[in-house]
Amino acid sequence: MGTVDGESEPMGTSRTRGRAARPRQGASMADVARLAGVSSQTVSRVSNGFAGVTEDTRRQVLDAMRELGYRPNSAARALRRGEFRTLGVITFSLSTMGNIRTLEAIATSAAQHGYAVTLLPVAVPTQDEVNGAFSRLGELAVDAVIVIMEIHLLDAATVSLPPGVQVVVADSDAGDRYTVVDTDQAGGARDAVRHLLDLGHQTVWHLAGPEGSFAAQRRANAWRDTLAAAGRVPPPLVRGDWSAESGYRAGLRLADEPDCTAVFTANDQMALGLLRALHERGLRVPGDISVIGFDDIPESASFLPPLTTIHQDFAEVGRLCVEGVLSKMRQDGAEHGTTLVPTRVVVRESTGSPPGR
Repeated sequence: MGTVDGESEPMGTSRTRGRAARPRQGASMADVARLAGVSSQTVSRVSNGFAGVTEDTRRQVLDAMRELGYRPNSAARALRRGEFRTLGVITFSLSTMGNIRTLEAIATSAAQHGYAVTLLPVAVPTQDEVNGAFSRLGELAVDAVIVIMEIHLLDAATVSLPPGVQVVVADSDAGDRYTVVDTDQAGGARDAVRHLLDLGHQTVWHLAGPEGSFAAQRRANAWRDTLAAAGRVPPPLVRGDWSAESGYRAGLRLADEPDCTAVFTANDQMALGLLRALHERGLRVPGDISVIGFDDIPESASFLPPLTTIHQDFAEVGRLCVEGVLSKMRQDGAEHGTTLVPTRVVVRESTGSPPGR
């Protein structure tokens, strides 16, 4: 006998033969099993991606799911498995190129491992906001957390992590409190300064990022140390805020410095503004002043002139963050450590020998 209004039919028959089933609200696994002519256990195996189901049977079950509008109960499945297959990402800024590209890489890598990503943005970079983001983790179905923010906001005395949630921090200096994945900020800055010194410049000015940034601090310290190691006196540091507008303002100031023949900018966006200011002041790049950036954003090759810069591998940072946090999940209690992703100099047309050489 067939079924009438949801009554059971003998195993092995299927309502998909001859006519399509009418989609229903709240379809259950048992409904899918009846429509596909299989057992509920087989439906469960297909839903969970387990082996041991022939391709024809799998296709029949998936067709039945689509006809009925059935969606597996991921929350119940997570409770049975003890995991949600979701990673939380906490970040306080989606306006910087580095954070956006790192987040993109994390989402891509997570998907390759079968994980989804839940974003927890922090509106204002304050301790209360960070605490609130971590508190919300207890209400969300996440297995682990990747944090993209400065470590001074992760005060171990005030931040409380949900039990069993592993954490990896990107772009920070967490010491031995967290596992860290970061670009080799200091190494990249050293290479930038050495590139300009090797071209014959007597010293290198620096347009730094904001004071609260770990990356800006690392790059500025390496700039100063590299000049000192070469026996050069560091000029006064000029401060920006990562934006092209702050680079433009700094460029107007540096254009009035008669001894300025080379500038290392802490990111490419500020270098863009700097180039505009120098152009407006009638200074040639690199004929009068050489400029090197940091990031190697896709647009940097289209600046006028094309920008020499330090390449950051954001995709690798994101991949290592995901692999690091998944490794910590598999090995609960694993020791913390820091992984630095190498940088490289990308030489284009904005750097050259100083005037007169």
